[in-house]
Amino acid sequence: MHPKATQSQILLASLAGTTIEFFDFYIFATASVLVFPALFFPPGNPTTATLQSLATFALAFVTRPIGAALFGHFGDRMGRKATLVVSLLTMGLSTILIGLLPTYAKAGILAPLLLAVCRLGQGLGLGGEWGGAVLLATENAPEGKKGWFGMFPQFGAPAGFILSTGVFLFLTHFTSRNQFLEWGWRIPFLLSAILVVVGLWIRLRVYETPEFSRVVETNRKVRFPFFSVLLHHPGSLVTGIFSLLSTFVMFYLMTVFTLGWGTSHLHYPKETLLFVQMTGVVCFALMIPVSSHYADRRSCREAMILSTILIFLFGFGFGVMMEPNHLLRLMVFYVLGFSVIGLTYGPAGTILSELFPTPIRYTGASLAFNLAGVAGASPAPYIATRLAGQYGLNAVGYYLSITAVITFLALLAVRPWDPGSEQNLGSGR
Repeated sequence: MHPKATQSQILLASLAGTTIEFFDFYIFATASVLVFPALFFPPGNPTTATLQSLATFALAFVTRPIGAALFGHFGDRMGRKATLVVSLLTMGLSTILIGLLPTYAKAGILAPLLLAVCRLGQGLGLGGEWGGAVLLATENAPEGKKGWFGMFPQFGAPAGFILSTGVFLFLTHFTSRNQFLEWGWRIPFLLSAILVVVGLWIRLRVYETPEFSRVVETNRKVRFPFFSVLLHHPGSLVTGIFSLLSTFVMFYLMTVFTLGWGTSHLHYPKETLLFVQMTGVVCFALMIPVSSHYADRRSCREAMILSTILIFLFGFGFGVMMEPNHLLRLMVFYVLGFSVIGLTYGPAGTILSELFPTPIRYTGASLAFNLAGVAGASPAPYIATRLAGQYGLNAVGYYLSITAVITFLALLAVRPWDPGSEQNLGSGR
């Protein structure tokens, strides 16, 4: 029997991996509005180039469910630890390769094609990462502490964002625009190599979760977890997807869309916007433990419902708060918006992990999370850009509020899996 890892080792392993994965993901998101339109797509209309870049950004959400199914299969069949190591390598190598790609000026149409391939690799890795990191934390949690333990991988989102934005802020401050476009933008992608090595070192020091070990000992592994989720737990999957819909929409509106719109249409300097965003993300991080503690005291479902109501209300202030030449108002906009995201994001991992039985939990939670990304995050920057261009920023806020209504209805239908009713997990055990 393996010696038991300490709680600090387990939580650090879950946090480190998601921090690295989200760092990799966000540097692409930032570059997709600040760098890629000018370097990887045909010169001409800047708006067209930005839309093409955002379409490339959305590609990762196509492979995230594939990554969820693939890594989920091995996570439920072979264990959480080994699968998490491979997902980290997949994401990390894809990110490093982006930093080595030729631009459109040197390689022509091959440049955006290679960028798209690497982006697909990023999505594949992240699709397998999140679910395993959440299970590493929640399946080691003491009774009554699943919400608190489940928040640690969630900290990877603000931590990765702060790291990625900090690197871009540093580079834009200490390099000229020509230097930044020539070589400076590559540095964040290449720095990922160091983070991956650190993450692997941490991950290799932990052992399998007790809950999965019991599945192995009692011979309850499912041969095809993906089909078991689809055939025997479709209700849990659907409610899981839509319970995170507005969370994803709001997060990517507050990051990718506002950064692009704020620099190109409201004419804020990109350094200013990045700094204001970082301030908001600090509030994002501070609110995660607040909602996670509430989830343990009451329930994850109730914590998410209250947060979703706040998202609905925030949508009506979107266009009013985001205006040119009002930096203080913009700061308040980011602080409020990211605080609400933190409140809804804290219990998100735990609520999905509770929807599925242990033998198919990696696959089920990963699929729900990543399909929510496909439905919510993937089209959000593109839809918002089109809505804002044709109808104004108020329309973007109404779009956000509509998704909050859908999420609210899904949360009303959420029912955690009862461990005492371990039944019909699927054929081929």
